Amino acid sequence: MTPHTEASMDALRHAGDELADATVAALFERGEVGTFNTLMRYVSTAGAPLPDGLPDVAREYLEATRVPPSWVDWGEMEKARLFFIDNNVHISTALSFASMPACYVVPRVAKLLSATHGLKYPSKRMAETGQFTVYLMRPDAFEAGSRFVPAAQKVRLLHASIRHHLKRENRWDTEALGTPICQEDMIGGQMFFSLLVLDSLHRLGIHLSTEGAEAYYYAWRVVGAMLGVDQEAVPKTLDEARAFLDLYMVRYMGPSEEGAVLTRQLIDLYEEVVPGTFFDPIVSALIRHLVGDTCADWLDVPRTPWEPVVKAVPHLLGVLETIEDHSPLGAWALDRLGHLTTVLELSSLTRGRVMHYAIPEHLKKDYGVSGTVPRTRRWTPPAATVS
Repeated sequence: MTPHTEASMDALRHAGDELADATVAALFERGEVGTFNTLMRYVSTAGAPLPDGLPDVAREYLEATRVPPSWVDWGEMEKARLFFIDNNVHISTALSFASMPACYVVPRVAKLLSATHGLKYPSKRMAETGQFTVYLMRPDAFEAGSRFVPAAQKVRLLHASIRHHLKRENRWDTEALGTPICQEDMIGGQMFFSLLVLDSLHRLGIHLSTEGAEAYYYAWRVVGAMLGVDQEAVPKTLDEARAFLDLYMVRYMGPSEEGAVLTRQLIDLYEEVVPGTFFDPIVSALIRHLVGDTCADWLDVPRTPWEPVVKAVPHLLGVLETIEDHSPLGAWALDRLGHLTTVLELSSLTRGRVMHYAIPEHLKKDYGVSGTVPRTRRWTPPAATVS
């Protein structure tokens, strides 16, 4: 694809999601949001019959978005699933301590994440992100009975509803900030949850194969398509993804009050999840290690004596990886540990419940904004494209 430029990024900054935006606008115009939310609370698996009384515009949207894109390569998706199984605890760590803080280091995104009641609380957002990823990486993710497709359909409408509220109530400076949850930010988010996760695994010393890294990135391209991201604009390869992410971050990253507050909430959340208080400082140290000192300073991440310990993590993981490579029993034990860690983390965040997505009817009143993939061809991150 043609490399992105400042002009092409500007165009993406003013584009939303035509289908979801039209659906949400019609639901609000006809006063049917409450009915939709009530009925959709009970639709959580793919293939389930849609309930009686569902507004026609919602039924049409759900029918139009119930299948994955026709271009999906299922062999590649299976590679991604195996990659996730092999690295699930590390991926959860990267999502928690790198991807989320990266969202907060873009001031416009931090302002946006402060805009709704639900996203104010990081436990809810982290739980939803974790569940969404686990749903995606199940072998039946796109088959009847899966939870991934309904979750994607609801997240897409959630994004559209936030755009609807902010524009209708004149609480967003579209001229200066672009469309809320615009295509540029949706692609940026896709990079945070894919390429940045791979970067973080590399920084942690995890041995990634090129095939596994490419497959994991591919899976998030499929996610983007399901969430209404313009596939003509999405980077197709890891090298193209690096070019986009570098340009995006150079354009926007910086300090903000909202970013610092959201980061403090995130740190507090994980210090609460970790038993006791002795290991609390390791949360801040891990964020610093993964996002770098400049971004960590912008987010007011405190410095702790644990930073040298965290930097030694790659050496420990290297020892564990050696055990995994040479012992079938060790590999099984580590896979089970990863699975149990992910389940425990989600259980702590969700209090054991399945998270439900709904169209918010109001925004915060005080919001003021003008198996294993073969370990061959060791993966190394694409080089930075912007100094």
